[in-house]
Amino acid sequence: MVLKTMFRASAALALAMLPVQGFAQEAEPVAATAPAAAPTATQDADPALWVLRDADTTIYLFGTVHFLKPGLSWFDEAVREAFDRSDELVLEMVQPDKSEMTAKVVEYAVATSGPSLREKLSDDYRETLETVLDDLGQPKQSFDRVEPWFATMTLAVLPLVIKYGYDPESGAEYVLTETATREGKTISGLETVDQQLGFFDSIPEALQIAYLEALLDNYADLGTSLEKVVRQWAAGNSGNLGALMNENMRETPGIASWLLVKRNQNWANWIDDRMDRPGTVFVAVGAGHLAGDDSVQNFLSREHGLTATRVEY
Repeated sequence: MVLKTMFRASAALALAMLPVQGFAQEAEPVAATAPAAAPTATQDADPALWVLRDADTTIYLFGTVHFLKPGLSWFDEAVREAFDRSDELVLEMVQPDKSEMTAKVVEYAVATSGPSLREKLSDDYRETLETVLDDLGQPKQSFDRVEPWFATMTLAVLPLVIKYGYDPESGAEYVLTETATREGKTISGLETVDQQLGFFDSIPEALQIAYLEALLDNYADLGTSLEKVVRQWAAGNSGNLGALMNENMRETPGIASWLLVKRNQNWANWIDDRMDRPGTVFVAVGAGHLAGDDSVQNFLSREHGLTATRVEY
């Protein structure tokens, strides 16, 4: 499923889709508020956590899911203890304010000339896109003037909030950021806004369109697909999570090299450099980056001789 690859993309960028959706069109944006849900009983979740240590440095690696339903008690036990011990929270990207993010997305994602997005699609996929937009209460021209990657990211996010009850404010990045801010911890990012948007914008257009087509093919399964991911994440089954993530690579060959491999390699380089300075750091990135053959941990081992040990709890 294309959604599984979205978890290998940036959590911060996915969250940013909500406030800026609709900026490139005359129509009103989609309301990004999930329907009110009845209170649910708290469910225990024990997602995977890893740690690297030397004499004066400790780095925790925590895989996040950026859209969750309320009621999962994941921010406790070993995860909370590791966070409390840490002086610094490191995310994929520090979320800028809405106006800055909107300006950046306009810069990178708006296509001001040339064929519209619908004109770039085959008749079948054009019709499917229009059906999806209708399902979301949006006009057919909603994405005409944006790059295909932006349409894919947005359409992978909005149904989760609007149709399936997922809440960005229950997502791991939001909770961690709010807590770190309240407690006065340093917050930094592995990537800047420009770097992150640049990764997506630099994907060849043909691959962007293939990525969008895969999303449209699997649109009806987005809710159940995320449920499977969350279930494995909550159980700490990183092996099963990696297998789920890898399924989609067969649908859009080449996308992993753009959204996963090079970025994980860059982050492993950052962690290796950070180990040279004392302190305790809590690194939180999308769970897909810490699962599978090209995980951050595997790059740390293969290229830097560093071992990330699973924290048992």
